[in-house]
This record gives sequence, C-alpha cells and structure tokens, in this order.
Amino acid sequence: MQHDENQPEIIIDEEFQMLLPPLEESVFTQLEAALLKHGIRDPLVLWEGILIDGYNRYKISQAHNLPFSTVSMEFPSRDEVTVWIIKTQNERRNLTPMQHRFFRGLHYLTEKRIVSNAEGRNQHKEVDAHNGHQPKNLSTSERLAIQYNVSRNTIRRDAQLANALIAIGEVSPEIKLDILTGRLHISNKQLHELASGTGEDIQILIEQVEAGTFVSRAPAGTQDENGEPVDYAEPDEQTHHDYSDMRPWEQSFTKMTDDFRQVLRTHAKMDDTKSAKSALRDYINMLEDLYKNI
Repeated sequence: MQHDENQPEIIIDEEFQMLLPPLEESVFTQLEAALLKHGIRDPLVLWEGILIDGYNRYKISQAHNLPFSTVSMEFPSRDEVTVWIIKTQNERRNLTPMQHRFFRGLHYLTEKRIVSNAEGRNQHKEVDAHNGHQPKNLSTSERLAIQYNVSRNTIRRDAQLANALIAIGEVSPEIKLDILTGRLHISNKQLHELASGTGEDIQILIEQVEAGTFVSRAPAGTQDENGEPVDYAEPDEQTHHDYSDMRPWEQSFTKMTDDFRQVLRTHAKMDDTKSAKSALRDYINMLEDLYKNI
C-alpha cells in the first residue's frame, strides 16, 4: 500500500462505482459541509489508478477544488477488487436489507469465479487467502455462510437475487438503484423469477415501472435467519411442515430438501447443467454432514 500526497488523474470505473450505495441527499450535504470546514482527511483508495473507495469525497473535491491524498492498493484481478469493495461496504453497516442481500450474493458469485479461474493454474494460495482461519476444504457457500452468519441456502438465494439485479442494471441502472435503496419495492419471489427468466421479462418489468403500473406481489410470509422474507416458491408449491413433531435432524433434512428443490428448479429453468450439478454436490455434502451428526 502506497500513499500519494499529489493529485493523480483519477479513473472512474462505472462497474465499481455501481457497487457503492449513494448517500441520501441530506447525508451528502452534511459530508460536504464537514469537508469544506475540515478538509478531506481520509485518502481516496485507488487500484491501478481506478477509484475504488471515496467517490463522494472525490465528487466534493472536484466541485470545490479541495486537495486530497490517495492510497494505492494492489490486487491480482478485478474480481479481487470487487470482493474488497463488498467487504468494505458491509463493514460500514449503513446498507438497506436489499443491499446486504445483493452484496452477499455478488460476493458468492465473484468468489466462485475467482476459484474457477484459479483451478489448474497453481493459484490456490490466492484463493485460500479468503478463508482466514476457516478450514480450507469448505465450499464457497459454506465459507460465506460462516462469514455472514447465515445459512448456505441463504447465500445461494442471494446469488440468484444478485443475478436478477445485475440483469436489471444492464438495462436500467436507475431502476436497479431504486430497488437497492428501497425506493422501489420488488418481492424476493419476483426477483427470483427474473433470475430464471429472459431478457424480455426484464424489459417488461422496466416498462411497467416506467409506466407506473408495476405492482410488487406480497411475500409468502416465510422468513430466513435474519428475519427477512423468503418467498421463492410458487404459492401453490410451498410446503408447510409441522416441525413440532420432528426431531432436530428431521427438521434439518426437511428444510435442506425443500430449499434444494427450489434451487434445482431454478437451474432447470435456466438449462444450466453445470450449476445444477454444483447445487447437487452441495446438497450431497449437506446430507453427508447430517449423516455424521445423527
């Protein structure tokens, strides 16, 4: 990490910038007043000249010609930068529930890509660096489930949600931002359907939003471990179980099987055999863990 007291040319990368939640107008105004009074004390963070942290400070500096310093960080790839941005944003704890889910899902998708790119290239040390003190034989969903204190199924659901939001953002960044900030409410069920749908489905949603005719369907009422609604199954396909008469291992088996059925159905709609096999392997691993613990 290198400090630079000069003001080098800053490169704005739209993909990275979209990862950073915008400040509310009132919060931005307060930040602007503080920087005008005290100056920009915290350095902007760069990677190969690209700004990866400090967009609001940079915007204010340009508007008022305020001096600033920079810190240059080294990463082996854009995916590694993405993971760093996600972790940095999560640590700030000023995210909406939808933003938390999007970042968890994007973290999973990015980590999977890093692992995939590292396979066969003798880069295992690079991948293991993400594990910290976790066992190295954990799957990506298992590692992130521990990191975020949620279940592996929640991580995989969040990945589906992230895919849907990415697809929406490719057509309309404004609507994606409205969903992430909570200005536009769309149910988990609808995002799940979009993730396994087509570009036409995305376009229909955007046209409805722009025309003011979009209606978010009410969630089914199921909640995950964070108290957030989970409504991925079709209403008539949801199975309601009486857990009171089940042993703990029966509860675990029933829940993981129901969750796996929904995940597999999504991959089947997408005709994604590779992802389906990966989901099946995760399910087999969970069954083996359950078998050992009975």
